[in-house]
Amino acid sequence: MKRLNILLMLILSLTSLNLLAESSTKPFAEKKVVLQISDPNPFKQTLVLNVANNLIKHYGPDKVDVEIVAFGPGLRLLMDGNVNQSRISGLSNNGVRFAACKNTIAAFSKNLGHKPKLVKQATPVSAGVVRIIDLASEGYTLVKP
Repeated sequence: MKRLNILLMLILSLTSLNLLAESSTKPFAEKKVVLQISDPNPFKQTLVLNVANNLIKHYGPDKVDVEIVAFGPGLRLLMDGNVNQSRISGLSNNGVRFAACKNTIAAFSKNLGHKPKLVKQATPVSAGVVRIIDLASEGYTLVKP
């Protein structure tokens, strides 16, 4: 039993370190920004990508750390086949991360009758709002275009 407890504590520690490493992939970034997309409107989806692109252009890819968090109807931005898929790929190549809310994925799965296919750049997170709160507590500025 003692070995099991030690093993569980080790696993939890490694998981925590891994999550911390994921959230700060650009340790020398001067600015850290989390962009929220929770709207199904294609105009808003394009706008959030434009903001990410403008941040990269202005500060340079190594000087700004950007993560786009999609939840609720905004998850459509990260669904495979979205018209912005090539832009998502390009932004990802410049270090922009994309987080997809698992709660929303579960709700979409229930409504669709199957799990929605997401773009390969999307990383599922337990809850989109929780992800935003966690990033904000790490010094990220929340922007909701």
